[in-house]
Amino acid sequence: MARRRYAVVGTGSRAERHIHAIAVEHAATCELVAFADVNRTRMTVHNDRLAELGVEPVPAYDAADFLKMLDEQRVDVVVVTTVDRHHDTYIVEALDAGRDVVTEKPMTTDVPSAGKILDAVHRNDGNVTVTFNYRYNPIHEKVRALLADGAVGEIGSVHFEWLLDTRHGADYFRRWHRDKANSGGLMVHKATHHFDLLNWWVGSVPETVYAHGRLFFYGEENGKRHGYAQDDRFDIRLEQNDWLRKLYLDAKHEDGYRRDQNPFEPGVSIEDDMSVVVRYASGANLTYHLTAYSPWEGYRLMVNGSKGRLELEVVENSWVSSQNPAVHGVNANPEQGWAKLSVQRLFEEREDIPLEYDRDGHGGADQRMVDALYGPPGQEDPLGRKATHYDGTLSLLTGFAANRSFETGEPVHVVDVIDLR
Repeated sequence: MARRRYAVVGTGSRAERHIHAIAVEHAATCELVAFADVNRTRMTVHNDRLAELGVEPVPAYDAADFLKMLDEQRVDVVVVTTVDRHHDTYIVEALDAGRDVVTEKPMTTDVPSAGKILDAVHRNDGNVTVTFNYRYNPIHEKVRALLADGAVGEIGSVHFEWLLDTRHGADYFRRWHRDKANSGGLMVHKATHHFDLLNWWVGSVPETVYAHGRLFFYGEENGKRHGYAQDDRFDIRLEQNDWLRKLYLDAKHEDGYRRDQNPFEPGVSIEDDMSVVVRYASGANLTYHLTAYSPWEGYRLMVNGSKGRLELEVVENSWVSSQNPAVHGVNANPEQGWAKLSVQRLFEEREDIPLEYDRDGHGGADQRMVDALYGPPGQEDPLGRKATHYDGTLSLLTGFAANRSFETGEPVHVVDVIDLR
């Protein structure tokens, strides 16, 4: 079987997992053939790492030569790991050039861009896969299986609370995500994960959304008001992390990009505290909250049904140490975590569901996802974990509608945002 030829566009830190999976872990089925980026230093850093791993470096193209790269390197699949607001450009161009696409979430950042992608899918034969790694977390798979098997009966209501700690949460306010034009805000960039999980778990699609969001903690005025404006516990020390130093500090001279902005500097246009109410087509109701300045990191899910209730609590980090550089990720987070899942049926005692909690790569999801994406074709997927452009769009609908509700103060009918019928 011939190996599929992959090119990666956008070579920041998000590209690392894909590059390693294609070039090293799944070299039997995949071949990495090119990079494209606006920053040549970052492409060199990834090529240097490949060389250290015994892999031949690949040609590096300026992003302006994207189409030239596709033809010269006979690319089969494009992996899009750029800044979010550029996703649609490369997805559409790749599809129109007859290629398949694997894109990081969110698929895109606004309604017009989503429309362009949907149009491109409809007029071409290529496939778009959105990398929702949370679907591959064994705990989330267990929730999916329980709900699909009717553990709580018909779902009536769901409450989902997600907490980002002050290490992870602050990171969205240091870099390009802090500008809503780049990321769509946390309702799109971050919550697309959560809304995708909810669509998958509930087995329905959102119909009506009402939301309130504000910038409460980060930003210049809040930093002064709460006394954090000059607090070095929020500093990210890129020079202490060899990989980030090479990717960002050493590459800054090319494009001026600052990975280490102060989250309390001017220029923040996204929210850090958001509440959302959703009515699904099935009739189920959702209450959702996202906080980006919590002392601990994790999430709580409660599902009420006609036959009982499911509860999930995941604590990824129980606290944030001020002694560690503010880089999130398993290696930088030595604090303890745990997960608890239970089902309590009506007129019965609670049943605790056994779990194996894995702290590596989003609960082991990252590895499982790339194995499914880049491993041998024809793998079984009974839970429907692989997400298409349609799933990617559905995950965005709640965030798009929430952003509109933030602005208007009114409920938003999703069909008025994008009509997928």
